[in-house]
Amino acid sequence: MASKLYIPGPIQVSEKTFRAMCSPMIGHRSGDFKKLYGGIQPQLKELFGTAQPVFLSTSSAWGVMEGAVRNLVGSGKVLNCMCGAFSDKWLDVSKKCGKQAESLQVEWGQPIRGEQIREKLSQGGFEAITVIHNETSTGVMSPIGEICEVMREFPEVLLVVDSVSSFSVVPLPMDELGIDVLLTGSQKALAMPPGLALFSASEKAFARAEQVKGRGYYFDFIEFKKNQAEDMTPSTPSISHIYALRSKLEDIFNEGIANRHARHAELNEMVGSWALRNGFEFFAPEGFRSKSLTCVANNRNIDVAEFVKNLKERHGILIDGGYGKLKGKTFRISNMGDETRETIGELIAALDDSLPQ
Repeated sequence: MASKLYIPGPIQVSEKTFRAMCSPMIGHRSGDFKKLYGGIQPQLKELFGTAQPVFLSTSSAWGVMEGAVRNLVGSGKVLNCMCGAFSDKWLDVSKKCGKQAESLQVEWGQPIRGEQIREKLSQGGFEAITVIHNETSTGVMSPIGEICEVMREFPEVLLVVDSVSSFSVVPLPMDELGIDVLLTGSQKALAMPPGLALFSASEKAFARAEQVKGRGYYFDFIEFKKNQAEDMTPSTPSISHIYALRSKLEDIFNEGIANRHARHAELNEMVGSWALRNGFEFFAPEGFRSKSLTCVANNRNIDVAEFVKNLKERHGILIDGGYGKLKGKTFRISNMGDETRETIGELIAALDDSLPQ
């Protein structure tokens, strides 16, 4: 029997969502597909906080992350803000795309701050900046409002924000904040199987893309925009994922977006309280902790591998034993998606039972 997932992703998928994925197949150039794709646009726009179209890419979010670099950076530089394993990777991606990439590197466990960005961008020559809002490897959520405020001082620099593990967990009003590309993936708080990326782009981003050569085809923003006007995708989409997304949007709007944000905050607090009650500390500093997962510092020096094993064997629950160089030094517990007070309560009881003495 499969374990129940409390890892940072993929996360647990409901039976309702799985059933939606089994809807009858339709032609991706048919009127039925146009009705499906066009029909979810109003809710997607509201969830993104944008008047712009929301695109669906049959890929992981990394596809769109690479695509953003290819579309928005020409002969100038891209600044990759790095505060953990996934944001660090974006520098490598930028370089492999042949771009002039510079890093704004902070210690793992620390957030990206607006003043640090101001200092780097003041040097000039940058065309875009990449930020991972919620760094799952460390449990750090960087202050996106503060960052966006600084970005207004540099209107020529486009802001790309990865919200893969914060989307629908906290408010991220794209247009209000002034984000040029906001992207996410299906397998985190949206509680769908992996394989679908969602993103939206500003008119400023489209104008830049039109000037950049070598954008490729699969992730060409201009191709996405052109096809979107006809309620189409540039290439064959994962129709099953889109059925699942329609079902998930129904869930989200039945609950209410504000209620969804409040629920994630409450469940995150429950996990955080468990950690403190058991003498643990947080890896992320106060005020910059993720609301979608908790990265617990192993200040008690427990055997994390044994803890993870006990949870799986005794309760069929899987948590993460720390990512990369933090393996064993931290462990991570997700509260994203469809979790409730009841399910997190059951998780906490299992955590208590499995904690090495």
